[in-house]
Amino acid sequence: PEKTDPNQIRITVGGNQINYPGDCGTPTADLLTVKLLLNSVISTEGAKFMTLDIANFYLCTPLPRREYLKMKLADFPDSVIAHYNLKAKTTSDGYVFVAIKCGMYGLPQSGILAQELLEKRLNAHGYNQSKLTPGLWTHVWRPICFTLVVDDFGVKYVGKEHAEHLVSVIKEFYNCTTDWEGKRYLGLTFDWDYNARKVHLSMPEYITNALKRFKHAPPDKIQDQPHAHTPPSYGAKVQYAKEESDEPVLDDGKKKIIQQVLGTFLYYARAVDSTMPVALSAIAAEQAQPTASTLKKVKQFLDYAASQEEAVLTYHASDMVLAIHSDASYLSESKARSRAGGHFFMSSDHADPPNNGAVLNIAQIIRAVMSSAAEAEIGAMYINAREAVPTRQTLEELGHPQPKTPIQTDNTA
Repeated sequence: PEKTDPNQIRITVGGNQINYPGDCGTPTADLLTVKLLLNSVISTEGAKFMTLDIANFYLCTPLPRREYLKMKLADFPDSVIAHYNLKAKTTSDGYVFVAIKCGMYGLPQSGILAQELLEKRLNAHGYNQSKLTPGLWTHVWRPICFTLVVDDFGVKYVGKEHAEHLVSVIKEFYNCTTDWEGKRYLGLTFDWDYNARKVHLSMPEYITNALKRFKHAPPDKIQDQPHAHTPPSYGAKVQYAKEESDEPVLDDGKKKIIQQVLGTFLYYARAVDSTMPVALSAIAAEQAQPTASTLKKVKQFLDYAASQEEAVLTYHASDMVLAIHSDASYLSESKARSRAGGHFFMSSDHADPPNNGAVLNIAQIIRAVMSSAAEAEIGAMYINAREAVPTRQTLEELGHPQPKTPIQTDNTA
């Protein structure tokens, strides 16, 4: 819907049939990197945000070696058949063999070759990609940096002339579109308030469209819990692990629906709604061998999604110091496992850092079996500290030196 012409047809190569000997991995910015950049924009005096999108990025990049495909003659327009005299080159079973000289959709190497060419062109003008944080670019001296996801640029700049320089470099080689208001990026909608130095992130209509896709009607009674809680056992001196389920496994059709729900809501949860990751993680842990209980969890989650207002995540200006809240729930998962939780946010170098919108939420099951609640808390702190290391590195590269990272926990043991 965001394209100039939303009704397009693209020819795509069957990439699964191609054996490319080189590395096809393409560095691309993580959602965490993007969120750190957004915090940097509102926390830097005079900074603003814009987006830039290259058109047909994968197309026409020269290939170091040709690839080949076959197409049915019936799939070619008559004008092309006549121009290239294809009828004389058609096999007995109605196919034409085609040599591919330039990048196109479906080729496994298209992404990396297109980015290597872009990198070469940008390097010549002083723009360099980080060696440690994929998809993060800075300039040698200009106060500008950006995240790159395939062909989508999210640009922080101080002084419009520097952003115009980047745009002019891109337009020298590519057709591109720009949004100087920076309203949309990677499916997210931004509402910038530079005067109050804050930004609101949302994904309008995402939940509505997802519920339509799964034909899930709103519940009769409002559901305020994304997943069922464990009823407290008051006065109990010993906590026992959950008993294993002996329910039969669901058929492939219902299993696929569960996987589709997870795939649909995971990006929304990571992007704007931090109340969902725990529920999705619990369901994901059962998706390989789902039972009727798993389906019940999915229904409660969809009821929750249908009952709530659309999530809005707000970032306020800060001193760009990473702070973390760490927690654990002991013996709350199957096979006597515990869960680690983390809330990462940008704050100030303070004994009790003021809260802010989450740049990252940790919601994962601790693989090892913990022998006590205190050990589970220590395990959770380790997981969160491990995630903090690359986050600190990214913040340093964005120009925000980091003191010791404060991690708050609620267990004095």
